[in-house]
Amino acid sequence: MNGLGGLNKSPHGVVIGLVQQQLPVVDTPAHVELQVRRIVEVVAKARRGMPTMDLVVFPEYALHGLSMNTDPALMCSLDGREVERFREACAEHRIWGCFSLMEWNPDGNPWNAGIVIDDQGDLRLHYRKLHPWVPVEPWEPGAGEIPVIDGPNGCRLALIICHDGMFPEMARECAYKGAEIMIRTAGYTAPIRDSWRFTNQANAFCNLMVTANVCMSGSDGTFDSMGEGMIVNFDGSVLAHGTSGRPDEIITAEVRPDLVREARTGWGVENNIYQLAHRGYTAVKGGAGDCPYTYMRDLVNGRYRLPWEDWVVVTDGTSCGFPTPARRYGEKLAGAA
Repeated sequence: MNGLGGLNKSPHGVVIGLVQQQLPVVDTPAHVELQVRRIVEVVAKARRGMPTMDLVVFPEYALHGLSMNTDPALMCSLDGREVERFREACAEHRIWGCFSLMEWNPDGNPWNAGIVIDDQGDLRLHYRKLHPWVPVEPWEPGAGEIPVIDGPNGCRLALIICHDGMFPEMARECAYKGAEIMIRTAGYTAPIRDSWRFTNQANAFCNLMVTANVCMSGSDGTFDSMGEGMIVNFDGSVLAHGTSGRPDEIITAEVRPDLVREARTGWGVENNIYQLAHRGYTAVKGGAGDCPYTYMRDLVNGRYRLPWEDWVVVTDGTSCGFPTPARRYGEKLAGAA
């Protein structure tokens, strides 16, 4: 039950709107400005169409399209006019907003970033995609931790981007840091439809966490994005799903962070995020708290290596037309070989 998409909002509820935005063509700064205006207009539409809405979420690439163009003239910054317009729109319409931007990086390739702005127009979350969709995407991998913030109506909120959601470690990290709602924005196209659906549900159930997930929609003349706005409850059940793929449709549902908290503290069977570090607590007091996972220990110690590592064929972006990178992670652009 989702309160008829948020029409009947409970005192503890958070109403989320996922914008299946029309996939744009963006080749010039004028195109970027046009997309800013369209996004601001949809913020207003979201507020008009659902007065109870707390958070409106735009998909990855809503501002820049899928060209993968790294032209500095198209890139954004946190103190730039694009973000300022988004802040003004959220404040004017008293609504939280999640937005995508390709962020200028003076020391390397741009970042694929996402931001969350509150209903007063304040920037509350800034995240840079940790796992660009290689070999297709040229973006600099993000660094640092995944931020988790206090969101609308007291929820704990996190954001990941597209391919991030294919790594179960990402959703687990969000939940481990307290997120009750995890946003996943994407630009995925139809070949990813099935894996999109089951990872959104698995990310929710395995972590007792609501996931709110949305892609671009429609065609830009080359690519066809799929929409597929999905709001998944903490038990893995789908509360709302934009199966039509209709461009610019806003998929809505009310979610209950208070019930997430209740499940996390009250469930015995399948409270897996707790049980991960309390293995077999029925047999041994408090459960086993060790780390039996080789890949975790090796990753932390810089020894992560697959048994088939030497036979992996695609290890850079040349198959997608990008040059072989010479700069190592952490090096500044000017210092690269």
